Amino acid sequence: MQHTDPATLAFLRSRRSHPPKLMTGPAPSQAEIMDLLEMAARVPDHGKLEPWRFVVLGREVLDRLAPVLAEHVRTKGGDETAVEKARSAFASPVIVAVVSAPVESPKVPEWEQFLSAGAVCLELLNAALAAGYGAAWLTGPAAEPDFAHTHLGVGEGERIVGLVHIGQRGTTPPERPRPDVAAKTTFL
Repeated sequence: MQHTDPATLAFLRSRRSHPPKLMTGPAPSQAEIMDLLEMAARVPDHGKLEPWRFVVLGREVLDRLAPVLAEHVRTKGGDETAVEKARSAFASPVIVAVVSAPVESPKVPEWEQFLSAGAVCLELLNAALAAGYGAAWLTGPAAEPDFAHTHLGVGEGERIVGLVHIGQRGTTPPERPRPDVAAKTTFL
């Protein structure tokens, strides 16, 4: 019995992130975002702990927080280039913060739960790309614990694993060099 899915394999062979600076609006609707999040939640999750959650940052929130993030970078000693980069980091139509929210478990170590949250980031990225959006998984100063706790509602013991930027695709940048997988692989 054959279970291959050629369309999915072709997607995975050609998938690539789209830089946020090339994305335009409009953002996906709330219903479309919820659909993408449903797909993103279909990840390996030993113990069914769901050790992650989502914070969706819409345009109004991003506009309000952009200068706050820029000031955060300035107070941490960032130069004007870093400050401007931080300000522009919130220019995407919508950003989904994927938060690692570990659950006390005698069976599943925290590092494994953190990996599940990382898998959510990749699944959300791929779902958005497959749905025709531009998307990128980034972090940066907004993911730093002090900013995330104060401004993004990240609780004690939680941390941002990724900020997944989603918008309309702009110009597709040229392909980037890919790893030499053979050089990184050992068969035992």
